[in-house]
Amino acid sequence: MTNDIIILPLVVHLFFSIVLMFFWNKVDFQKIFSVVANFIALLVAIWVFVFVYNNGTQVVQSGNWEAPFGIVFVGDMLAATLVLLTAIAGFAVSIFSTISVIRARLRFGYFSVFHFLLLGLNGAFLTGDIFNLYVWFEIIIISSFVLISIGGEKNQLEGAVKYFALNFFASMIFLTALGVLYGLVGTLNMADISLKIAEVQNRNLVEISAVLFLVGFGIKSAIFPLYFWLPASYHTPPSAVSAIFAGLLTKVGVYALIRVFTLIYGGDGFLNTLLLTLAIMTIFSGGVGAIVQNNIKKVFMYFIICHIGFMIGGLALFTEVAMAGVIFYLIHDIIIKTNLFLISGLIYRIKATNNMKKLGGLYANYPKLSLLMAIPLFSLIGIPPLSGYWPKISLILASLNAEQYWFFGALIFGSLITLIVIAKLWSEVFWKDQPKLSLPKKFIYFDQLRLGQKFTFIFPVAFLTFVTLYIGFGAEHIQQLSQRIASELINNELYIDAVLKR
Repeated sequence: MTNDIIILPLVVHLFFSIVLMFFWNKVDFQKIFSVVANFIALLVAIWVFVFVYNNGTQVVQSGNWEAPFGIVFVGDMLAATLVLLTAIAGFAVSIFSTISVIRARLRFGYFSVFHFLLLGLNGAFLTGDIFNLYVWFEIIIISSFVLISIGGEKNQLEGAVKYFALNFFASMIFLTALGVLYGLVGTLNMADISLKIAEVQNRNLVEISAVLFLVGFGIKSAIFPLYFWLPASYHTPPSAVSAIFAGLLTKVGVYALIRVFTLIYGGDGFLNTLLLTLAIMTIFSGGVGAIVQNNIKKVFMYFIICHIGFMIGGLALFTEVAMAGVIFYLIHDIIIKTNLFLISGLIYRIKATNNMKKLGGLYANYPKLSLLMAIPLFSLIGIPPLSGYWPKISLILASLNAEQYWFFGALIFGSLITLIVIAKLWSEVFWKDQPKLSLPKKFIYFDQLRLGQKFTFIFPVAFLTFVTLYIGFGAEHIQQLSQRIASELINNELYIDAVLKR
């Protein structure tokens, strides 16, 4: 078995996306084919993860051009873990899409574009070339723009324009940062940059390039004050699209920040202070935004912002304990946020609204389903021993060890706000009696679906809930993995040696 295995996730999604184009109008075939394709992609991702876990960092030199001259793909534990999480989320969302996205939208090549999006995400995680990271980001933006605008409704197009404009602006800043960095070090290979940037005499230009990367990736990951595009766009597409966006699109920005600021700019005091300040403001702004919302989707969108601050703050502390907390939280957050938006779609199918003021009685009418939904909601809060509890402990310990009490306070604030808002959501949506309102008549409610259709709605939520339970109750294994990744990020010699064959 060769190290070429790490590019199989790219090959799989590219192949299936092209095949789906030949069946553009055969919606029923596309549904089945895409679910099967995503299941195969999940098996491949597990294979890649196990291979990298057992054999260490793997490198593929494209066209046999040795680094740093050729384009490289690098499968370290961080990349392999994120490829696996992408496959898990992609599999769940593909199943949910078959029942929740209307046929008229599926006829516009929904599943083909969906696989292109997953291709772009996997490429971003696996590339070892910073210009290629930009290329994969563009594939992600183009694919996500199509998904967010499919259907052509007014609110969708408005959200799509805002989403594309801000992310295109972020890409321009990213490309500018690339130009500055290439002018300084004369290479685009990230491992080679890591060695050469320390020799650059003009440290002011180095810091300018870092700030440009921070702005570009900060827009993509929705950190303060660059997050305003997210609440304006993520609630407009179908819940299946919102789920993959919430789970993975902002996280690819977080991944880019982690990769660049550990491998290239690691340990810079000015940058760490700036990141920590932005993280605290992100937590506060996201938390305040969530507490004033009445729409379930918008509540979850502001929680995306708030909890991004947890990860950015841990990155700013730049210790192994903090980085382990960041990686653990990243694993937890991808699964939880994907699942929460699927839950919002399921609630909409049951009640024909996501407005908490118009909801109620869900527990009385659907007790088993409500208990299933409760697990991701309580995991989001971080109630022990569920998945959100363990990474917060690492982040709190790291903040106290570093005497960063403002960040410690922000973590407590973010956790408290999450508790208050989820308690409000539970009370409004599940506990209180259903208000007597006129409901739309031309709507296919959950109770009107056949048994198989109901199962298709519930299975993705149950599948991701099972993964969440494993993360919580198998926290020892996730913590070991997170510590291993954190050690590789802080001590990046293994990554550099594997790429450059030193």
